[in-house]
Amino acid sequence: MKYLENLDGERRDGNVIEGNEWQAHLSARKVPVGPSYRLTEVTITGTGEKDTLEPIISQFRLKAFRASG
Repeated sequence: MKYLENLDGERRDGNVIEGNEWQAHLSARKVPVGPSYRLTEVTITGTGEKDTLEPIISQFRLKAFRASG
């Protein structure tokens, strides 16, 4: 949520982040990775005009990208 808040979004109603002409809904669930390990999978669903969402998505990808090694 902080990544989206840093992109000029504001938290609304729990798992909703709202920006200027865009909105993101977040949901999370535990998914199995192997027999005994679980990871949290986060799904983000965005609403807004394509021209508004594309730069937000590009900036979010840069903030959220994690390289191993």
